[in-house]
Amino acid sequence: MFALAICDTRKRTLFLARDRAGKKPLYYCRLADTFLFASEIKALLQHPAVSREPDLQALNHYFAFGYIPGELCIFKQIRKLPPAHAMEYSLETGEYRMWRYYGLQGPEPPPKTDVDALVERLEELLRDAVKLRMISDVPLGAFLSGGVDSSVVVALMAAVTSRPVKTYSIGFHEAAFDELPYARIVARHFATDHTEMVVTPSATAILPELARQYDEPFADSSMIPTYYLCRETRKHVTVALSGDGGDELFGGYKTYLGAYATSLFNRYFPNPVGKALCLPFGLLPDTFALKRSLQWLCEPPEDSFVRKHSAPYFMPQHRARLFSPETLDGIGAGLLEPEQSRLATLRACSGSFMRRVMHTDTVTYLPDDILVKVDRASMMVALEVRCPILDHRVMDFSFQCVPPSLKVRGLTTKYLVKRLARKLLPKELPLHRKQGFAIPAADWFRGELGCRLEELVRSNHSPFLRGDYGLHLLQRHRTGLDHSARLFTLMMFHLWSHEYLR
Repeated sequence: MFALAICDTRKRTLFLARDRAGKKPLYYCRLADTFLFASEIKALLQHPAVSREPDLQALNHYFAFGYIPGELCIFKQIRKLPPAHAMEYSLETGEYRMWRYYGLQGPEPPPKTDVDALVERLEELLRDAVKLRMISDVPLGAFLSGGVDSSVVVALMAAVTSRPVKTYSIGFHEAAFDELPYARIVARHFATDHTEMVVTPSATAILPELARQYDEPFADSSMIPTYYLCRETRKHVTVALSGDGGDELFGGYKTYLGAYATSLFNRYFPNPVGKALCLPFGLLPDTFALKRSLQWLCEPPEDSFVRKHSAPYFMPQHRARLFSPETLDGIGAGLLEPEQSRLATLRACSGSFMRRVMHTDTVTYLPDDILVKVDRASMMVALEVRCPILDHRVMDFSFQCVPPSLKVRGLTTKYLVKRLARKLLPKELPLHRKQGFAIPAADWFRGELGCRLEELVRSNHSPFLRGDYGLHLLQRHRTGLDHSARLFTLMMFHLWSHEYLR
């Protein structure tokens, strides 16, 4: 992982580059006669010529996905260097060129492949990746959620060291969100030096500080437990290994099951037959949990996948109600730009639909959400987090050697990794679950957190949003509907605005 800058005083050029997966950030700003670059936006904002005027299209993307993707930045004059890209800037002319130096494209592996050989090769690659990332002059440990990825990393760490691995886990009092029992199974099996922490609703008091740390609006609510996990871990070690990347590379998300089902439905029930079969779904009440998923079966697979990316947040019709008239005028015809850009990324990849779906997540959701969340939270407490699954050899293996049918097989996600997990992990650890690193946000917004949001909306008269729509969502949430992701998106925007636009 790296973000680097090399100034060649003889050639009068500046060379910038960012790591393949996008673990480390790099921002830049081109002014009339000055080129600025930094690893944090707040550093660039110290220059008196850098404006704090927001980019309305970046704001549009934020409310669509909960983060600001790609080269976009919340501030109009600032841009991000994308992952796996390099840039050369001329100190003489002010001209620059940017190029991608690494990609995951290539022919799709054939579906009929020796599974045992792939499991063996994956174990070799991960073992070496873990071993390399355990080289450290400072105390080292690992995050352990009890999920497949972090547990496999801990298993391989235990295999290459004679000392007990230091492991750290976070949990909740709410049983539906608590993974501590699973983490304990792994910790006991490998005799790790294990530390746990429980997050309560009072933990949200850290949100203003997180809004300042993340520089841009960011609405992945798992930033809260991630911060506390990093803080607790940093009390004991300076470096920690994580299991990030496994879901995107090896098919771990439940949305992949939905994408697979949608593609099958459209294959066997093409329009107009499929639309006729789906008509009754529209008669179901909005409170029916599966209504939206059933309706999406009628859509082309690509459209369905893109909609699901923004569904927890604000889809175009919701953003049209949320944004103020001035914001809508500024965005103009670009209201659908977030969905269109995601669709373009999906279509740019070659191969089967499932392969393109996982590639899209690997180059968008992974670097712009997952890795941002971990990097900012860990740097806030001076903890270095290393991701062995995102070793570029493992990334290459995932897309060049593993067919999608061995990532999602039937109703089993992450099939190949689970084959390896069955070999390495204790038998009593259930591998079929997919819990995610979520907080009980729905319950919290019906309590104190909802009151805090209402106060923020009423006191912060944002020129970009219509406050009445936010209050409407909060009221509907309190009556039983789940708008927690949208409410958290609003909360983080208001907290960010207070820090950066006052």
